[in-house]
Amino acid sequence: MMLTRKMLMLTAAAGSLALMLGAYAFQHLGGLAPCQMCIWQRYPHIIAIAIGLIAVRFGNAALAWLGALAAFVTAGIGGYHTGVERGWWEGPTSCSAQSIGGLSTDELFEQIMTAPVVRCDDVAWAFMGLSMASWNMILSLILAGIWIAAARRPA
Repeated sequence: MMLTRKMLMLTAAAGSLALMLGAYAFQHLGGLAPCQMCIWQRYPHIIAIAIGLIAVRFGNAALAWLGALAAFVTAGIGGYHTGVERGWWEGPTSCSAQSIGGLSTDELFEQIMTAPVVRCDDVAWAFMGLSMASWNMILSLILAGIWIAAARRPA
């Protein structure tokens, strides 16, 4: 049985919904507060869910391409976040550890007082050696593939 475009779009949107529910479960049931970059990864999923709901009525290829774009954006943020966590590159100064070399006592105190509660370069949870950001990247790339399959499927 061949899945229709709408079914593929709903499947991809449901995948984003599952990832969002998982993120909120980790946050509210598991007590793992998200960092700033974790929150950035949520926005494209919310957009993908909305696209999936719109697809119930209008299941056209343009919507599927927008869903794929949303999935690629969150995967990109997840990949960037993974690099920050692994120390491959520096993250935003607003949520990553910064060098304290050369800071005066007042500057160090200011940096401590303005530091976010949850840092982006700390891995709060990992499974099979991969952080939540890494899993978001992998699963979002799979969702992007489903969105692309939907876009290429005849109406």
